[in-house]
This record gives sequence, structure tokens and C-alpha cells, in this order.
Amino acid sequence: MKLTKLFLIASAAAVVAACGSSQVEGSQAVRSLLPTKGEVDTTSYLLGVNFGLVMSQNNFGELNMAQVEKGMKDALNAKEGQPMDSAYVKQFKIDPSDMNSIINSFLQKRTAYEGALNKEKGDKFRHEFAVKNSADSTASGIVYLIQDSGSDVRATDDRDTVKVNYRGTTIDGKEFDKNEGIEFPLNRVIRGWTEGMKLIGEGGKITLVIPANLAYGERGPREIGANSTLIFDVDLLEVHPYVEKVVEEPAKPAKRK
Repeated sequence: MKLTKLFLIASAAAVVAACGSSQVEGSQAVRSLLPTKGEVDTTSYLLGVNFGLVMSQNNFGELNMAQVEKGMKDALNAKEGQPMDSAYVKQFKIDPSDMNSIINSFLQKRTAYEGALNKEKGDKFRHEFAVKNSADSTASGIVYLIQDSGSDVRATDDRDTVKVNYRGTTIDGKEFDKNEGIEFPLNRVIRGWTEGMKLIGEGGKITLVIPANLAYGERGPREIGANSTLIFDVDLLEVHPYVEKVVEEPAKPAKRK
């Protein structure tokens, strides 16, 4: 997350609040150049929306909004000065120069918590899925349910290419990916796919419940989450075995007689 963006938005919101609370000066002609009350209200609201989106999209979780408001008010009421000046710092409950390290530490703890929680939920889900559906599992931890084993034509090499229809969901049923008729080599996808596609043949259908360490692990995108177990329903349409490229040697020049 770019903390600079967050603080710029917070500063902008503070500026709007400051403008609303200060006495407007100048002649009528000069004051007429200011935004209308409706424009101030609209801009204030949208800055609040923007600030809220930044907080919700960057894993802040539930914040103490009373403290958010207090921090903004303290910033508005602070007398001008350099951030490192002791007199300036004393105007705040917490030294603003520690802002980045404190917030980064907070976010790291939030991320660690969500990752651990997702792993815990995923492990439980895989176990319950296996028991409920009498599903099989691999030594690596993939739980799978074969609806159709397909033909004898199977992927055996990580460099083989497969053509599939698939749908990917999280364990709570949220769809995050879907494709039809897409082709890719098995060494270009998550490890759970590389292994899972070898469990059925061409024309087969399978449900793969893939643990986080064989999916995106701790680097799962926001819509998936860190350490998330993923479910894929896959139709294996075609298997194209890898063919080693033959490098032809350049022709030797003919000998002169």
C-alpha cells in the first residue's frame, strides 16, 4: 500500500474541514469566487468516500473512527512548525514522524492474522470436503473429486499443454476466475494445477481443492486473500503432449573439386 496516497487524502479532507470552519474574508465580489456550500458538501463527501475506500482496500479492518476524527482535529488545530520540532510534536498524542512505521506494523499484523485464519479455515474445509464427498487426496494435500476420468490420453510432462473449461472459487463460494476453451502449458500455472491435471485424461471432469501452498500462498491477490484454499471445477478438453524442438544443423558448404 502506498501510505503517501492515504496521507494526501487525509490532508485534503482536513483542508476541507478547515475551510468549512474558518471565517470567510474578502469583499462580496471576492467571496463569490469560492465554491458554493453545495460544492463544499459534495467535495467533502467524496473525500470521505475516497478516504474510506483507501482504508477498506488496504486491509485496515475496523478502525476507531473517534480516534480518526481526533487525529484530524489535532492536525487542524496544530500551530505551524516543522514535523521534527519538539514543540510541534508535543501538539499530538503520538509523534507524527512515527506514522509510517506504526501503520506498517499495524498492517503487517492484520495481514499475518488474515493469512493464518485463511489457512486454518482452508485446512478444515479440505478435511470436511473429503469426508462429505468421499474424495481422494494426493500426498501434497490436494483433495480431488473425479466426475469423469476421461480417456487414456493424459498429461504426463509439466511441459504438456492442456485445453480446459474451468471455474475457480474460494471456499465461501465466491467466484474469482472463469474461462472456457483456454490453453496453457502446465509449467505456467500454479503447482496445484500442474499436479491436478495429471489426475484425469482428455474429456475428463474433476474438482480440485487446492491448499494455499500449492496455489498463491501468502501472496494471494486481494480478491482471494493470503493463504487461501481454492476450488477449481475443470473440464479437460484436450491434451497436447510436449514435443521437443529439433534443432537442425546448418548445411555444410559443398567441397570444391
